[in-house]
Amino acid sequence: MKIYLKFDINAVCKKVLQEQLDALGIDYSMVGFGEVDIQNAINSDVLKTLQDNLNNYGISVVETHKSILVQKIKDAITEMIYSDEKISNEKTSVYLAEKIGQSYGYISNLFSDVTYTSIANFIILQKVERAKQLILTNELTITEIAWKLNYSSVAHFSNQFKNATGLTPSAFLRIIDKRKNALKKN
Repeated sequence: MKIYLKFDINAVCKKVLQEQLDALGIDYSMVGFGEVDIQNAINSDVLKTLQDNLNNYGISVVETHKSILVQKIKDAITEMIYSDEKISNEKTSVYLAEKIGQSYGYISNLFSDVTYTSIANFIILQKVERAKQLILTNELTITEIAWKLNYSSVAHFSNQFKNATGLTPSAFLRIIDKRKNALKKN
């Protein structure tokens, strides 16, 4: 039997962080997506345990200044794309510069140096992953998904989706539907 899940990645991550921090008795406050303010000093053993526990969920503690800034950029992009609301028409460069508090030129160069890809490519990949989730839920049409992810047209969305996955969104949907129907017959 297969089940299909719909989830809010931000809520899941926040819940995992809260559970792990609470389990270790760490006094904290959630500052924002991917940022936690530890209220009191914690010893290295507790920090190591926290890091190990979070690693089990694919979450890692970022330590260098460059890595922290890149993670903030990724978090800001993820927060923007996975929002329940339509992505704003505001230019991404303006949004990121304001959110991070640095010039876009600086954060763009830093991101490329650390990740070996551009912010634009990262955004495309995140949008495609979000589109896959939205297609799987069958709540929105391809046109509605393109609009929600702020594509200028369905054709533009389809081209980027196909470049990233090798399939058009419609072909992806047909494959999912065929799999669901095959499972129902069994």
